[in-house]
Amino acid sequence: MTQRKGSEYAGLSVAIVTPLKDNALDVGRLREQVEFQIEAGTTSIVPVGTTGECPTLSHEEHERVISEVVQIVAGRIKVMAGTGSNSTSEAIRLTRWAAKEGADASLQVAPYYNKPTQEGFYQHFKAVAEDVGLPICVYNIPGRTGKNIEPETIARLAEIENITMVKEATGSLDQCSQILNTTNLTVLSGDDSLTLPMMSIGAEGIISVAGNIVPHDVIAMVAAAAAGDFATAQQWHHKLFPLCRDMLGLSTNPIPLKMAMALLGRDTGELRLPMTPLDAEQTKALRKTLVNYGLLNS
Repeated sequence: MTQRKGSEYAGLSVAIVTPLKDNALDVGRLREQVEFQIEAGTTSIVPVGTTGECPTLSHEEHERVISEVVQIVAGRIKVMAGTGSNSTSEAIRLTRWAAKEGADASLQVAPYYNKPTQEGFYQHFKAVAEDVGLPICVYNIPGRTGKNIEPETIARLAEIENITMVKEATGSLDQCSQILNTTNLTVLSGDDSLTLPMMSIGAEGIISVAGNIVPHDVIAMVAAAAAGDFATAQQWHHKLFPLCRDMLGLSTNPIPLKMAMALLGRDTGELRLPMTPLDAEQTKALRKTLVNYGLLNS
């Protein structure tokens, strides 16, 4: 089988949170979280994605998080910086910054709210890719952006040399199959609970939320699936599934994740409005989920 473009990002990439303290970036905590991922053997760190609360960061904060992560990583693993926007010029500006600072790749979310046509999607990603030479991962998450990037459009984008990956978060295995059948792109799951099903048809890993707290377990599942050991991968999938369902299903990402990390002593749990914390009952349910998984004592 021919190696796909972007295959060096196979495995676990983690969409890390942006740790906040008193409404400002907590660089010390960010360093701890990055080192935690490096020690776990994570392939790539993805700062300032959805999990990193990019919609509520200022432009200066967005750039600073990318710069800090690149400096902390210092070439030890890959950095795929979130630099997408609903404005093509803004996406280009952020991607230029990431390239200048030394990021290895760019995660480019589909333009959101303004709902481009398929031609608009194509021209947007083409403009970013042609302006900045970084490898680009197209992030398709219509549940948040309001519109799907159709497989036919992704097939056109795959012809552009430095568009090398797709983060597939449509929830459709048919769409995933069509992308794999018609392109040479590396497909990464955008949904933790669908990682194994997607890898069973040819995806090569995950850009994960749950990996913020259990990277070793996600790596074990992905590695087993990549090796064709689906019996072992299924065991890991069924261990991880309740955590993904019962933690991430409590509220909008990253609200429950940040609370989980706070309960585990790894983050303040602080959010930026309009994100608001879990209520008492949700927090109780989350604690129970973490206890059941073995991450907290009862």
